[in-house]
Amino acid sequence: MKRFSVGRLLITAYVVAFIVYMIAPLMVMGGAAINDSRFPSIYPWMGLTLRWFVELFHDGQMWLAVIRSLLVALAVVAISVPVGTAAALVINSAQARFRAVLYGIMVAPILTPGAVIGIATILFWNRLHVSAGLHLSVLGQASFISAYAMLLVLARMQSLDPALEEAALDLGASHGQVMRRIIIPHLKPAFAAAAVIAFFQSVENFNVTLFTAGNTQTLTVYVFSQVRAGITPKINALALLMIAMSLMGAAAYGNGRRRAAQRLRAEQETATEDEVVGARSVAPMAGQQLA
Repeated sequence: MKRFSVGRLLITAYVVAFIVYMIAPLMVMGGAAINDSRFPSIYPWMGLTLRWFVELFHDGQMWLAVIRSLLVALAVVAISVPVGTAAALVINSAQARFRAVLYGIMVAPILTPGAVIGIATILFWNRLHVSAGLHLSVLGQASFISAYAMLLVLARMQSLDPALEEAALDLGASHGQVMRRIIIPHLKPAFAAAAVIAFFQSVENFNVTLFTAGNTQTLTVYVFSQVRAGITPKINALALLMIAMSLMGAAAYGNGRRRAAQRLRAEQETATEDEVVGARSVAPMAGQQLA
């Protein structure tokens, strides 16, 4: 009993320490964003202010960097999801002895440092006389973000019963019809997840973008340039806004999933009640026929 209590105490202490370790820097950053001090700190406390948010709102370069990051992220999603899906289809249909090799080749970019991918991208495309810019950032990011999309789609494909495809082909369906009617509908959740992951991976990417964007700044490169000149509370305000938007997005996603689950449960309960009512109405008729 004593050993069990000590174990629970250690686990509780670990969880509390982990939460404090994760939350404390964010709380300090949030406090510095509303502290009326020109230094990004919560001590000494100079009073509550929103002027750092006002300065951030009037920073045209920052908003231009945000727009560029969003455009790059959308382009990366448009490339990564189809490429990752194609790779997942090839790996899933390949023979066992080739499957591990293909899987290793596709996953390798994830394990490669971002700086290496950035340098390799700029060297390769410069050989083809393609100059640096946002277009090269899109290609560089898509080269490894496609692997994330492949993993998500491949995991979803492995939950598909192969008998469905075989039954459709035996009934005369073409491979295109099997793809449109069975495989793609089954993979739709994976497509959505891959698009979201690719979007956020692109927005927060720094290493590849720094080497490939040239003189054009995305949001991460802009923040890096601001920090090099000396971090200001304006950067804290930007970070606080990004965290707030992420939390609102996560809350909206969780609320949507909860509502969808409630709607599905209500539909199942309604269907069950209809089946019970139908069975009760059929039973007397069956008894009369037997009599």
